[in-house]
Amino acid sequence: MSNALLILCAIGAIPSGLCLAQPAVRVEPATLQGPRSLQAQTGEAAIHDYLQAWVGFKTAFEQNRADLLDLAFVGTARDKLAETIQQQAKLGIRARYQDRAHDIRIVFYSPEGLSLELADEVEYDMEVLDHDSVKTTQHVRARFMVILNPTEVRWKVRVFQTVPE
Repeated sequence: MSNALLILCAIGAIPSGLCLAQPAVRVEPATLQGPRSLQAQTGEAAIHDYLQAWVGFKTAFEQNRADLLDLAFVGTARDKLAETIQQQAKLGIRARYQDRAHDIRIVFYSPEGLSLELADEVEYDMEVLDHDSVKTTQHVRARFMVILNPTEVRWKVRVFQTVPE
């Protein structure tokens, strides 16, 4: 499936029956305490861009191409993911991810509007491939802490890390 088709599937522009399995996504309503309220449109855009980041993440790891991270990741998140991609490429392996479910909660929105924190309970499958042979498959449930920063046209992931449950 082409990158363009993956993106169209992820944003719902193509009926789900024509796409690979799409993850189930549940977003809890934001219940933020503090001086700045979160507009519905801002929250929806941030969630949309975060889910698009998963599309770029999956494609980058499967193709061992760190440049594919540039659309959705910046700073620490991009650097750590790019380093992991470089290490797996040196080993001659690739990783294939399929996110199955996201349970997303907006945790914090900075007073100046320059960062938004998400908590995401993610369920995904990961395969490690050596050439085109699957060496291992693992089903994972993980909690991610994500920091998004706005840019001119989209929210980008600056921090993308798992946290202990």
